[in-house]
Amino acid sequence: MFDGFIQWLGNLSLMFSSAKWASLGDHLGLIFSGLGITIVASVLALALALVLGIVFGVLSASNWKPLRAVARVYVEFFQNTPLMLQVVFLGFGLPIVWPQFNAVPVLMVGVIGVGIYHGAYISEAVRAGIQSISKGQLEASLSQGMSYVQAMRHVVIPQALTVVLPPLTNQAVNLIKNTSVLLYIGAFDLMYQAKSIQAANYNPGPVYLVAMVLYFCLCYPLAFLAKRLEDRAEAAQGGGQA
Repeated sequence: MFDGFIQWLGNLSLMFSSAKWASLGDHLGLIFSGLGITIVASVLALALALVLGIVFGVLSASNWKPLRAVARVYVEFFQNTPLMLQVVFLGFGLPIVWPQFNAVPVLMVGVIGVGIYHGAYISEAVRAGIQSISKGQLEASLSQGMSYVQAMRHVVIPQALTVVLPPLTNQAVNLIKNTSVLLYIGAFDLMYQAKSIQAANYNPGPVYLVAMVLYFCLCYPLAFLAKRLEDRAEAAQGGGQA
């Protein structure tokens, strides 16, 4: 048992040897290039997810059953199929039946896939936020001559933001991590570059450790913000109940 532990320490020291770190240093340009692609993909995918989430969240809270049905189909399908499979289908399956889709840049294919996937989760957060607001607020707005869309935009959704913001921030964290699936369609993101360096140099220890640290640096501030927002929302609710 002790010999096995010594061998494990030896393998660990070999994986993180100075030579491995020096080899990684020669490829830092690729790492930071991939980080830039990941940031761009995250921002664009989050923008798409927010638009889809708000639209389908409002539809989910609608009084009209056909609209709710459309929203449920969207949410259930994308929540209950793997993101990796969705992105791979967009990258390699959809162009077969729709050749024009080949003209879409690989990065945008990944953005579409990740954005649509997280839009389904944001939709549920928006629906829950809307339904947490008293129906009297909507009815009063409609009685004042507002349309349904105007009432949602100016009255209901602004009030629902307190409830919606914490889960939205958590979804932003998950979205950043999930951009790693762009690896499978060759989008040159952070995970793609890390895997390429590892494959070329058999350097898994330093390169994947650095990739994890960079993902952490992107995600932790948002995770911290989500926790602060949740605490603030709970404090506000407690104050209101008191």
